[in-house]
Amino acid sequence: MKELVIISGKGGTGKTSLTASFAALAGSNAVLADCDVDAADLHLVCEPKIRERYDFSGGSRASIRPADCIGCRKCEQACRFRAIALAGPGNDLVQKTCLIDPISCEGCGVCLLVCPVKAIDFGPVINGEWYVSRTRFGPMVHARLGIAQENSGKLVTLVRSKAREIAQKEDKPLVLIDGSPGIGCPVIASVTGASAALVVTEPTLSGLHDLERVAELTRHFGVPTFVCLNKWDINPDLAARIEAQARTMGLSVAGKVRYDPAATRAQIRKRAVVEYSPAGISEDIRIIWTNLSSVLSFIP
Repeated sequence: MKELVIISGKGGTGKTSLTASFAALAGSNAVLADCDVDAADLHLVCEPKIRERYDFSGGSRASIRPADCIGCRKCEQACRFRAIALAGPGNDLVQKTCLIDPISCEGCGVCLLVCPVKAIDFGPVINGEWYVSRTRFGPMVHARLGIAQENSGKLVTLVRSKAREIAQKEDKPLVLIDGSPGIGCPVIASVTGASAALVVTEPTLSGLHDLERVAELTRHFGVPTFVCLNKWDINPDLAARIEAQARTMGLSVAGKVRYDPAATRAQIRKRAVVEYSPAGISEDIRIIWTNLSSVLSFIP
């Protein structure tokens, strides 16, 4: 079983569109994993039918019992995130008690240690949900974070693990991962242990800089890395410069994708680009898929 993760230095470079097209080209031989849980959108194209739904808890949060608080404010003084204030309801002992802002609380647990009367509860908090679904392309594992919830990489790891489990159970040779943008914890959780990474970039100076950062990350984790230049024809000179720089860094250029309004029209119709139109941009994507399949022995 192989894992191909599609990543980028920033959002909006086209990695999700490529992932959906790869899923269409793979037929029924792949399991999809949307690991961009901060801004998941692969479901907009794949239209998954949810079969299993689970809560996700990525950490803990503190809460103060007003009836037991003595208003000493030691927890407020110890909190480095300024999440505690003397703003809670009174009780038989004091007119005001301490109150924890659940949005500001980072779940460090220091307040629990300093409270002299043990008036603080500390337990897991639900940060979002993750799902096992079916699409017209095959199985898909994806997730959604709650409002203002933070992704530390734990949810990404969970999604990837479940996708691998399904691939092994259903004898699928490939897991296609729509990874997170950037180089933070979610990206690290997306790429570690993957068979290969495809970095999607654009012909801009920031695209060149982002490619260098992402390539440094994948090199650190020993992941074979390929490059896709999206919308290369809007700035051919800079595209050529990025392509040359990629080869200088030891990266393989899997292919280039032209600018084509068909990509937007396909998204509007909730279709992968290669499903919507056989020509134009679809030809470029097929070349990239063929190159990756040839090198990595993926089933076409």
